[in-house]
Amino acid sequence: MVAYCKGCGVALQNERPKEIGYVPSLDAIYCQRCFKIRNYGDVLISMQQGIESTQTFNKINEIDAVVFWIVDLFAFESSLIPKINQKLPNKDIILVLTKRDLLPKTLTVEKISAFVQDRLQEENIVVKDILLSSSLIKNNDDAKESIEFIEQAIDYYRNGKDVVFMGVANVGKSTILNHLNQNKVLTTSCNPGTTLDLVPIVQDGYTIYDTPGIENNHSILTYLSSKDLKTVIPNKTIRPFVSQIYEDQSFAAAGLARLDVKVNGKASVVAYFSRSIAIHRGKLEKADTLWQKHLNEMLSPCLDTSLLTMHTYHSKMKGNKMDVVIHGIGWFCVSGDIQEVSVKVHKGIYVTFRKAMI
Repeated sequence: MVAYCKGCGVALQNERPKEIGYVPSLDAIYCQRCFKIRNYGDVLISMQQGIESTQTFNKINEIDAVVFWIVDLFAFESSLIPKINQKLPNKDIILVLTKRDLLPKTLTVEKISAFVQDRLQEENIVVKDILLSSSLIKNNDDAKESIEFIEQAIDYYRNGKDVVFMGVANVGKSTILNHLNQNKVLTTSCNPGTTLDLVPIVQDGYTIYDTPGIENNHSILTYLSSKDLKTVIPNKTIRPFVSQIYEDQSFAAAGLARLDVKVNGKASVVAYFSRSIAIHRGKLEKADTLWQKHLNEMLSPCLDTSLLTMHTYHSKMKGNKMDVVIHGIGWFCVSGDIQEVSVKVHKGIYVTFRKAMI
């Protein structure tokens, strides 16, 4: 009989030490990869870009279950799954927004709800309900209240079915499930691809399934090293970097993204990123020289060593206030008398220009 890792769901094997699922003994509970992640934070085998999402959707569709779709509110755009209703036909989907506490307290529940509903409508996504959860990194009163809220939603929407938790990597699926079960049996880390297969968690009369993170090859998080992931993923409430500008300016989010702003008059730029990501501001006319001299040095972490390998997005101003979202790590909010904005990122990374969240 095949045994499975309780941390990531992969089939255990003791013949190929360099492949996933390896254990020195088949009596082990966790594969060697999970053991290293859980005890030392080391990722022996990176699966950041190697999990086939089509298989995950097929397996979910085979289960008679209600789907709890976990979405990171801070990294909302990179957490969205386009055409999710078509990929999960006939499934009731409950949207769970996590990491509310990373955003400024001035962002009210009403504003969050209006923003999310507008974006879902724009993407033609239909969900049964929307739940708002705080970050669960700290086991505080807010976290306990969030878990109780999710438990109540499971009881209300399950209707005799099983329950599947799904979403892209790093949104907090396994963390939520560890809290729901009051244990830490599932392996969690900031590395995409930690969960490798469906992990069944037997409840009283039904089963909850953890699932691998859905592929997202257009997020910066998919390409960063474990060390850099710990830098760019926020674990505290972000502190906006606020700038008033009167001339063409350039803003660097470490060496991962560069926002160039051309203005006709007075404008404002607010950066919403992890506190560990340094924001560098300077004149647009000197920006290329700065990047050529300091990319991968002062401007780090980064995915490129030259501007030549970076892709550029352009946009005119949309409305009075617009977010420029760098998928996976945060966004700039621009407003005022702006002529044009452009963004340089690693080739393949998506940038979204949207109506301002805050």
